[in-house]
Amino acid sequence: MNQHIEQAIENFRNNASRYEKTERYYRGEHNLAFASEKFQSTFGTLFREFALNLCPVICDALRDKLKVTGFSIDRSDAKPTELRTELKQIWKRNRMAIRSGEIHKEALKNGDAYVIVWPGADGEAMIFGNKASSCTIVYDDEIPGRIVWAAKYWRMADGRFRLNLFYPNGIERYASSAKNEGFLPDAKGFEPFTEPGSGTAILDNPYGVVPVFHFANNADIGMPGVSELEAAIPVQDGLNKSVLDMLVAMEYSSFRQRWAAGIELEADEATGAVIEPFKSGVDRLWTTQNPEARFGDFQAADLNQFLNVKDGFRADMASVTGMPLHYFSQHTQGLPSGESLKKSETRFLAKVRDRQMAFGQIWADVMEFAARCEGGGSENRLLTGWEDPAPLTEREFLENLLIKKQLGISGEQSLSEAGYGDDDRNRMLLKAAM
Repeated sequence: MNQHIEQAIENFRNNASRYEKTERYYRGEHNLAFASEKFQSTFGTLFREFALNLCPVICDALRDKLKVTGFSIDRSDAKPTELRTELKQIWKRNRMAIRSGEIHKEALKNGDAYVIVWPGADGEAMIFGNKASSCTIVYDDEIPGRIVWAAKYWRMADGRFRLNLFYPNGIERYASSAKNEGFLPDAKGFEPFTEPGSGTAILDNPYGVVPVFHFANNADIGMPGVSELEAAIPVQDGLNKSVLDMLVAMEYSSFRQRWAAGIELEADEATGAVIEPFKSGVDRLWTTQNPEARFGDFQAADLNQFLNVKDGFRADMASVTGMPLHYFSQHTQGLPSGESLKKSETRFLAKVRDRQMAFGQIWADVMEFAARCEGGGSENRLLTGWEDPAPLTEREFLENLLIKKQLGISGEQSLSEAGYGDDDRNRMLLKAAM
């Protein structure tokens, strides 16, 4: 028991820095340690958290394509009609149309997201999405993919930490014995927790399954997920560096640097420092009576080279993440054709469908367990339905129907696929036959 608490705390501590980094980069709080000394002396703290942040696009574009439309029944020991109705009610009651997107975003951003399912006081299944940093799981080495046990922690209102351990046959509840200002205390700082009136720190789990479900993004077997930002962060740092260098160049090129030669310089008698003979300014004119004096100015820096470097990093970002380039930059010289856009999104759509397959199986497991909590059968096998990530336009859809008709499908079938009802189909077919 205490051994699992120790392992859970160790996992939480080890994962904290990894999740904290991807969270920061998504929000735009990037590492600027590479900023030059010239930048720091010029701008000070003005741009301390400056960043041209492309990280949100990488996660949000994928999340927008991952929309669950419902669940179909592959196999069930319950009545199909009743089970379909129950699944819709569970999904709607838990507001999963919105929360599923939040869970997808968490998994894409940090690599992992978790869902805990448990019946409420009224017996209705409750689905809770959890952040990557608040949960941890341990997989079975013998049966890949099976969760042996899981843990979740959170801070209570009184400042103490709660820690729950989830097993196939029960849930053990613990709380820290004292308030903690920092991170989780050691295992010895936890003691069994009982809620008022419950009298026990262990809840029975009659379902024989750990009620914690792991959404692992692009993960290997039995391993934690990988953030979509993992490959993007080094490129993002390079992009930020190019932008900061451009800001410095803009600052020193906004007022052209002038020079003077052949002038005798004077020194301050008290300090010995050289006194500048001229002060620069748009309202100042440099004059001298020395016939040997010469004046000039330096050429302004060419900022196009910085823009080219910045655009190069955008292309690198598209390459390492599989995102289409037009997601990172706006086209100023005409929009690309629809056909070229489709071709550029081929790799991206393949990634979307891969995530649909991986997340879809977990969503099916979640809803199967939720149905069991409400008595909806114990041998359900569900399939997750997804919104098409690359839907056809209406014109493309109708053109496909015409091609199908030329290949031999009936006019009635064509009208049915086009969405017409029985009365409309009969009327249209009768009119065509006249």
